[in-house]
Amino acid sequence: MKHDRRDFLRAAMGLVLIQSAGFRSATAGSAAVTDLTVENFSPAGISQGRVSVAKIVKSDAEWRAELSPLAYQVARQAGTELPFTGEYANNHADGLYRCICCDTALFDSKTKFESGTGWPSFYKAISHYNVNEGRDLSLGMLRQAVSCRRCDAHLGHVFDDGPRPTGLRYCMNSVSLHFVARAA
Repeated sequence: MKHDRRDFLRAAMGLVLIQSAGFRSATAGSAAVTDLTVENFSPAGISQGRVSVAKIVKSDAEWRAELSPLAYQVARQAGTELPFTGEYANNHADGLYRCICCDTALFDSKTKFESGTGWPSFYKAISHYNVNEGRDLSLGMLRQAVSCRRCDAHLGHVFDDGPRPTGLRYCMNSVSLHFVARAA
């Protein structure tokens, strides 16, 4: 099998991301590797505090069986959906955006804003315990990739051209998210 430079860089960056997140490597399909801390949120968006949970590790076959082809390509292979095609780009409902792969709370609709980019954009994650950020050198540029801390699902990228109060723009793929309307 022939590998090009891009394959090598992706593999090296994946290893750096795994090591920087404090995770041990595991064989695909094996049981949870380690515990990590995430912050739980009620359906109303109220923090239920931090908890220790098992890291979710599944084989490619397991992810393929659970996700649509596009969700698999984006969330598990760091793809990107086309702009203005995702179901949440124009969603203005009140609620939480959760990981499509593991249901971890990621973003609150209260931090969503219209960026004009064609992807749902947020000025902050619901909790820094629930997302990871790491360098992405694909496409010949340096970007900050955002992933779910619990299952490593690729969500999108974060940029420093967002609104106040953070100045950040979390530009997410709709297909990596699952929206749950806020409970009263």
